[in-house]
Amino acid sequence: MQALSRRQQEVLGLAVRHYVDTMEPVGSRTLVRRFGLPASPATVRSAMGALEQQGLLTQPHTSAGRVPSQQGYRLYVDQLLPAPGAAALQLDRELATLSLQWPALDDLLLHLGRRLADLTGLLSLITRPRQPERQPQLQALRLVPSGERLLVFLVHGATHTSSHNLRLPAGAEPELPVLERWANDQLRSAAEGAIAWQQLPRELATSGRLLRQVVDARSGAGPAPGQHAVASGLGKLLAQPDFSRTASLRPLVQLVEEEPERVLGPQPSAVWIGDEHPHAALAACAVVQAAYRSGDGGVGHVALIGPMRMAYATATAAVRSVASSLQRLLS
Repeated sequence: MQALSRRQQEVLGLAVRHYVDTMEPVGSRTLVRRFGLPASPATVRSAMGALEQQGLLTQPHTSAGRVPSQQGYRLYVDQLLPAPGAAALQLDRELATLSLQWPALDDLLLHLGRRLADLTGLLSLITRPRQPERQPQLQALRLVPSGERLLVFLVHGATHTSSHNLRLPAGAEPELPVLERWANDQLRSAAEGAIAWQQLPRELATSGRLLRQVVDARSGAGPAPGQHAVASGLGKLLAQPDFSRTASLRPLVQLVEEEPERVLGPQPSAVWIGDEHPHAALAACAVVQAAYRSGDGGVGHVALIGPMRMAYATATAAVRSVASSLQRLLS
């Protein structure tokens, strides 16, 4: 992540907040006036220019203000996320008193899913807990770029291989040969086919994140096809101005209706922003998810899906609250 000055951090955080609230590009004078910044518009304008140079803000039109980019949202979520607001705290208090009084688990999941959707105005998705399937030990891998796609071949033994077709992030192709050598060296030297991701060289961060998603999914961390899911709030998602063009949302609606588990990212608890998500239908969306466990060791997931212009602090706190409550009730 980029090293930002305190002023740049403050300006980025407020620019995200303004855009989430209004869906309007913001200029330096508006930031100073709305948030009472103890700085001149010229100082704030300079900070916004630096953020734009780093790819964290973008300018839709020459004369317009600036809006957060996908990378700006990522840095905001990772480094600048504020404390949850009153609505999320109220949900947490409400769930603390919830008891397992529902006649069926699906009724409980539907109630919690609707509560999440009502609170956030986003699409909620909750999966039933499921026993993870153990995968054979990973022995080697191959990375093969093909245009804008990346083919990942995982070798678990002489008779067990799998392949994955993913979107290749822009500028990541030169990293692939080095990443492949690094990952295979890790598999040869580590016990039980483990990869020490914390040792990933910084220059391999972009492609390394994508590869880790695939490897984690194959280790059983991600959802499996056929896992039952309860979705709520699709109408609220359709009403979001970010999705005013129905055609742009059609792939996501189809995915939710036919294969809702694939909406979840491969890691159990994470925030996926834009094309970080391995499924192309979510390239214009953000997914906030958390995992919970049942008493028999099953794993379920709670997620919120919406536009990248999302109140991430509220969404993250709400998802974690529901996951924590489900784990308490089902343990």
